[in-house]
Amino acid sequence: MGASQSNGQVVLRSETPVQFAPDVIEQLSERQASSTPTPERQSTLDEHIRTRIQNEVRQLRKAEEQVQEEIRSALEKENLDREKTMAGEASVNAEAGAGSVKSSAALLGDLEEIRVKIDRFQTRKSLVNYPELKASQDALISCYKSHLNSSLQCWKEVANFKASVSQLEKEYFKTLQ
Repeated sequence: MGASQSNGQVVLRSETPVQFAPDVIEQLSERQASSTPTPERQSTLDEHIRTRIQNEVRQLRKAEEQVQEEIRSALEKENLDREKTMAGEASVNAEAGAGSVKSSAALLGDLEEIRVKIDRFQTRKSLVNYPELKASQDALISCYKSHLNSSLQCWKEVANFKASVSQLEKEYFKTLQ
């Protein structure tokens, strides 16, 4: 009796014939004809495939995060380099009298200066230091509000307000001389 293996098949040679029951032969031929695995084997294969897919997705997400971080750092470096070169050009242009491009730090300083100027303007606009002008302005506003359809009836308040402004302008011009 000899046994040899080729291509995963076992060939047995015997002098006595071997007989199998018909249901065994039928079961073996069904398994061989069917390309689908058993339900237990299929669930094991599915679980293995799901695990491999999840691992691959995790690796891809990590790689994506790394690429995004590299891009972000490269853009930051590029922006800083651009600001430095623009600031260098701005100083050269400022010396030459041309228009200038400023860095973000210089722009923040300019913005703070503008805020201070706005605050000063708002305090001047409030008319706290000029009570007679404020009173004539309030009288004019209340007259306009009470005579919405006939604003010409507020001519006295308009004249008083104009006189107050004129007086204030005269005082201001005296301080300039």
